[in-house]
Parts: sequence; structure tokens; C-alpha cells
Amino acid sequence: MNTLPAAYERYLEGRDENFVLTVRPILLQSAADKLHGVRVVVLPHEVQAFLDEKVAYGEVFEEGF
Repeated sequence: MNTLPAAYERYLEGRDENFVLTVRPILLQSAADKLHGVRVVVLPHEVQAFLDEKVAYGEVFEEGF
């Protein structure tokens, strides 16, 4: 399944290629499971993304440090 919910597609719009390559696989996993949303942690030189049971399916919570 390669189709993402519209909210996930909007989240990726305008992002650079490295960001998309890091985050998109987790968005795809969330879309396949339909259980949890995604938390994205943006650090000065790194981006991390993971499923988070505290984030509702279809939503992305981004935080930076």
C-alpha cells in the first residue's frame, strides 16, 4: 500500500528529499496499520519519525529540540 491519507501528503508537501525519505516510511506504516499517528522529532542535524500511540491515526505531531 503506497497511498497516504491526505493529511500525511499535506505534511510532506514542500519538505526536502531527505526529510521525506526519513518520514514517509513511517507514514506508510501508520496508513497500513490505521492504529496510531506519527511523532516526528526534528533535531538540529537529524530527523526521527516513529509511530506513537498517543497521537491519533491520521495525525502528525512534530516537535523540535
